[in-house]
Amino acid sequence: MQITTSPFVPAPATQTTAPSKISSDFDTFLKMLTAQIQNQDPMNPIDSADYAVQLATFSSVEQQTLTNQKLDALAGLMNVQGMAQLASWVGQEARSAAPVFMEGNAVTLSPTPQMGADRAVLVVQDANGNTVAREDIPQNRAPYSWTGTDITGTPLPKGTYTLSLESYNQGLRIGTSAVESYGRIHEIQTRPTGPRLILAGGVSLSADQITALRSPI
Repeated sequence: MQITTSPFVPAPATQTTAPSKISSDFDTFLKMLTAQIQNQDPMNPIDSADYAVQLATFSSVEQQTLTNQKLDALAGLMNVQGMAQLASWVGQEARSAAPVFMEGNAVTLSPTPQMGADRAVLVVQDANGNTVAREDIPQNRAPYSWTGTDITGTPLPKGTYTLSLESYNQGLRIGTSAVESYGRIHEIQTRPTGPRLILAGGVSLSADQITALRSPI
């Protein structure tokens, strides 16, 4: 179990180099403005209002650049803080609708049959989208222990599977829903879009995809 983090550059270092670049850009702007004044047509000088507009435009861009840099630094800080908060999740079991990694041990499912269903069928698909198992399960919302067998009852090969639940009423299918399951959190990784939790088998999900946590059973 581990927490994997990508290199993080502290905010102060970014903010130290940024102003010098902006200062350099401002010097270039002044040189260009001076050259523009020196080479203007004496008979048709540039309106002073145009200079004011140019200066205001540069100032606006400068402020926006500084704002963006501060936001980037804040986002990086929040990302690190998020990692610290999620660190305690490593080793816990997370419930989500992510694919299930099956390696022979029973997996706890949290099925949600449609209201009014008198039959519920668990549908199992492999990584290629092929249906490899269909089994009737209780048409209630109690936890269900899935042992990972195919249509003939033979244990499925080790791998990742997608589960769905078909609800029926008097022989008619009235709905299909995703099935949540519990998986052990093995590590946390930083990504540009935020922390990712890595479950057994390399299943990756974001923190907002988790609906419950529990200690390993």
